[in-house]
Amino acid sequence: MADNLRRDLALYTLARLALVALVTLVLMLFDIPLLVALAVAIVVGFPLGLLVFRGLNRRVTAGLAARGAERDAHRDRLRAQLRGDDPSPDSADES
Repeated sequence: MADNLRRDLALYTLARLALVALVTLVLMLFDIPLLVALAVAIVVGFPLGLLVFRGLNRRVTAGLAARGAERDAHRDRLRAQLRGDDPSPDSADES
């Protein structure tokens, strides 16, 4: 699952950056200076990316939530072992 999260996160990041680049290029076609076009593209492109890439955003969010749950479970197992609640530390899953 970690590979899917890495892939989805990379795709989502690249897609949003490509959207900002596209908006910048479109604005530059109208003779808007580069820095102004880039600033406007960032302000417009990132929220627009949330809408345009909604499905990919959901996959990344679900992957991050699953990873967070795994980390929480692992931390809880470690804390139980430190308290002595778990007599067999070898039976815990190694992540």
